[in-house]
Amino acid sequence: MENIILLLKAVEKFCWFWSIYFKKKLYTYLSTGLLTYTDMKIVLQRVSEASVSVKNERVGAIGHGLMLLVGVHEDDTEEQMQWLADKILKLRVFDDKEGKMNLSVQDVGGEILVVPQFTLYGDYEQGNRPSYFEAAGPDKAEKLYEDMIRYFKQHSDLNIETGQFGAYMDVQLHNDGPVTLVLER
Repeated sequence: MENIILLLKAVEKFCWFWSIYFKKKLYTYLSTGLLTYTDMKIVLQRVSEASVSVKNERVGAIGHGLMLLVGVHEDDTEEQMQWLADKILKLRVFDDKEGKMNLSVQDVGGEILVVPQFTLYGDYEQGNRPSYFEAAGPDKAEKLYEDMIRYFKQHSDLNIETGQFGAYMDVQLHNDGPVTLVLER
């Protein structure tokens, strides 16, 4: 642990940006025991309705609730997925009677649509065509995606709908608010 702190101090003197990055990673390590260099990414949108179709056939649809675009990195773990799933179930992004975002999807009896989205790991730094080398391979990504769906179903009474892993999907939504968050862990 002392070595990590010494490294952090050296990096802080060298570069402000990297200092923030390493502090975030150190905090993650201290709070969860996970030393990760990447984050699982989820784009969360509060919706009045959302649906996903494959080959003109609707495979998932919800009313009032949350639509999640889920990106899995090659180094992501079950623990990261569970932390994010718990956070999503408890995140207070729905309005209470006073119009203040004070209620979770569970509090309002909302629904969740979970859509796989490997392009969240698109690297656009070099050239004009994104590369996706940081995205998890199909086997790992599908497993964590399916595990997340199972986790939501086991830890809530909400209706959980899904996209289709590996398919070309047509996603439609009516963003409510709009409220959009990018969650990383």
